[in-house]
Amino acid sequence: MCQLVGVLAFGVRHTGRSNIPADGGVLVVSNHQSHFDPPLVGMACTRRMNYLARDTLFGFGPLRWLIRSLDAIPIDREGLGLSGIKESLRRLKRGEMVLIFPEGTRTPNGKIGPFRPGFTSLAIRSKAAILPVAIEGAYAAWPREHRFPRLGMIRVHYGEPILPEEVEGYSERQLLAEVERRVRRCHARIRRRPALAGGRRSCANHSGEACCDG
Repeated sequence: MCQLVGVLAFGVRHTGRSNIPADGGVLVVSNHQSHFDPPLVGMACTRRMNYLARDTLFGFGPLRWLIRSLDAIPIDREGLGLSGIKESLRRLKRGEMVLIFPEGTRTPNGKIGPFRPGFTSLAIRSKAAILPVAIEGAYAAWPREHRFPRLGMIRVHYGEPILPEEVEGYSERQLLAEVERRVRRCHARIRRRPALAGGRRSCANHSGEACCDG
């Protein structure tokens, strides 16, 4: 249902689906443009997606029902959120997928903000893969200063995952920088080619850097 509404109202297109790991724990890391983002990232995935949601969102009736129906994990954005972190770790160790937005809040201007540290320890401790994801168009469709959404065109791209054995080769600081770099690179690619089609292939941009095609 969500996918049908997304396609009809917002022309949602997902690319890079072949980059989604078929099994094992996966920490899905995405930029954050709007309230649409959790279902946008999850709707093209055949595996169950776990979502982290700010605990204050559980206080609003209709949204609370939706969040609970998605089995979201409440997390205290202002505090340490230890219970949410522990539950996320448990689900990753069970081989599930957990989506996180490391900017901490929706973008105020459509640009990607700096990633907050902390999420990298989840991947390291759980021995999960990290899947970088970029969203473009959701901010224009529903900017944070607007109460209601409007029609638009939304694109979601799944980049190449960082596998568990690769994760082990990074320090937490290096891993934070690498994940942010990959998400930004995928976002830039969508903006350069908004009508990009799927299909995994190798390519390089003008600087010789590999693109995150999928």
